[in-house]
Amino acid sequence: MLCHGTPSGDLDYFLETVNETGCRAATLAEVETRAEDFSGSLLLCGHTHLPRCVELADGRLVVNPGSVGLQAYDAIWPHPHRIETGSPHARYAMAERNGAGWRVEFVQVAYDWETQAQLAERNGRPEWARALRTGLV
Repeated sequence: MLCHGTPSGDLDYFLETVNETGCRAATLAEVETRAEDFSGSLLLCGHTHLPRCVELADGRLVVNPGSVGLQAYDAIWPHPHRIETGSPHARYAMAERNGAGWRVEFVQVAYDWETQAQLAERNGRPEWARALRTGLV
């Protein structure tokens, strides 16, 4: 299964929770609730750009591979919060099914982020330029 946010909401975070104080890693109970209607053994999600894997009690995996192009951003919904990876590296994940289930490997790759940051600046996005250079808001 592949979704942007959660299977039930494109703009919802699957592995993170946002409240009045900001964004934090979702608890296992929160992730379990969000995965209730999903029956596959592997769910790939995105939206937060944060690489993370959570194994549910029944063995299913929920994986966010990260982002290949934007390592930090500010958001205002449902409350103001920041998402930051802390470095500019592109991120992705590889999932391989084996006899024991799924094996997930997270990869981060250096690329020419300075050129992309300059492009963001030329397009009036200085906040994205900083995020591209640093992985920070």
